[in-house]
Amino acid sequence: MYLSRLILNPRNAQARKEIALPYQLHRTLLNAFPSGRVEKPRGDADSLGVLFRLEQSERDGSIRVLVQSKVTPNWSFLQDKQDARGQPYLLPPALLPSDLPNPAVTEFRLEDKLHAGQILAFRLRANPTRRLGKAAGKDQGRRVGIYDEADQIRWLERKAEAGGFRILSLTVRRDGKLKDYIPRQDDAQPKLELNSVQFDGLLQVLDPQLLVATVENGVGSAKGFGFGLLSLARPEFSVD
Repeated sequence: MYLSRLILNPRNAQARKEIALPYQLHRTLLNAFPSGRVEKPRGDADSLGVLFRLEQSERDGSIRVLVQSKVTPNWSFLQDKQDARGQPYLLPPALLPSDLPNPAVTEFRLEDKLHAGQILAFRLRANPTRRLGKAAGKDQGRRVGIYDEADQIRWLERKAEAGGFRILSLTVRRDGKLKDYIPRQDDAQPKLELNSVQFDGLLQVLDPQLLVATVENGVGSAKGFGFGLLSLARPEFSVD
């Protein structure tokens, strides 16, 4: 797998728009990958497996995008991208700490780094949801948000049990509703409200192979809106 880190320029008009509308950011990010494979189902062996998360660094306040993929990205199209005022899309070198590449791409083999019983720090921004049952009548099967914190924690624990790990400690940051829309060729632009929750904590690896698959496929729904990327790190290091 590959992990890319992009630092956006908040003075760039397109970057500002995409910070507020992550599905538009998702569309931009996909330009780094082979177009013929963009729409392949995530479970396909040759899918791109693109997951991303937009976040503000706690260390320096920079606006960063982390992008995980199964294939090597090509970010060259962003290098010279500017808005009408000449502001670059990526934060320019003069405003970066010395020798910090932007973008940066790292290749890693997670399966070589995991073992049963291992304790790791993690971060996950997710859209916790559930499907309505028969009692909902015509709405049966519709996905709805989970807003109670205790229920959100139980949702994550179920995902962990199915994903090859268990939660040891946890903090929950509820970011509220994320409002976005999916562009369409007709005049209808379906507006969406998604429940954004960030989980940080420690986990224990139970099934390394299953956890690798969980990281590759992401956790939960709305992955095209910046949810589902499960970041892992040694406990002594922050995942920020």
